[in-house]
Amino acid sequence: MSLPASRVSRERLHTRTIQCHGYRRSDGLWDIEAQLVDSKNYAFPNQYRGGIQPGEPLHDLWIRLTLNDHLTVQAIEVATEAAPFAICSEVLPNFQRLKGLTIGPGWRKALQQQLGGTQGCTHLVELLGTVATTAFQTI
Repeated sequence: MSLPASRVSRERLHTRTIQCHGYRRSDGLWDIEAQLVDSKNYAFPNQYRGGIQPGEPLHDLWIRLTLNDHLTVQAIEVATEAAPFAICSEVLPNFQRLKGLTIGPGWRKALQQQLGGTQGCTHLVELLGTVATTAFQTI
């Protein structure tokens, strides 16, 4: 069942798309990959990029977690294809702090401890919650 049609006219301004994929690897580990893309339907100025056009990604972010059967992070890769600020790419090395953590009770708290505030990217940290759910569904 989907939502009923809106009863009033409206203009779409923002779209967020999240895709997640779970993979069984030939070495016995698991890869969980996710991409988050934010875009607007209008142009707007951006100091870091000079401006962002309609449909151009404001955010285009990627994560790959490699996990063992116990959901312990063996490796993590992150990439920023598009972001509104320079700092967004500068914090990517901090995500290596997640190696050795296990998805389960305390996962979100550990993410905030390791990557909260200016230590991480809010959007990538948020995406790691969806990655964790995808890991459960995959493994």
